[in-house]
Amino acid sequence: MQKETARFDLQDLLPIGMTVVVLGIGLAYGLNVMSDVQSDMVTDSASYNATGDAITAVAKIPTKLGLIVTVVIAAVVIGILIRYLFVKFA
Repeated sequence: MQKETARFDLQDLLPIGMTVVVLGIGLAYGLNVMSDVQSDMVTDSASYNATGDAITAVAKIPTKLGLIVTVVIAAVVIGILIRYLFVKFA
C-alpha cells in the first residue's frame, strides 16, 4: 500500500480572505453612494423612500458578514480535516 502525504498551506485561505475584504469595501462604498443619491432626492417622494429601503436592506449584509466568515472558515477547516484523515486512514 502506497502512502500519500497531504499538504496544506495557509495560502489556500488567501483568496477567501481577499474576497471578504473586497466585499466589505464594496458594501461600504455602495452604502456611501446610495446615501449620496438619496440626499439629492426630494424628501418623502417615492424614489427617496425606495432609496432608503435599499440602504436599509444593504446595510443588513455587513451585520451578517461575521457569521458568513465563521461558516466559511469552519467549512475550510472541516474540509482540511476530512482530506487529511482520508489520506491518513485510507
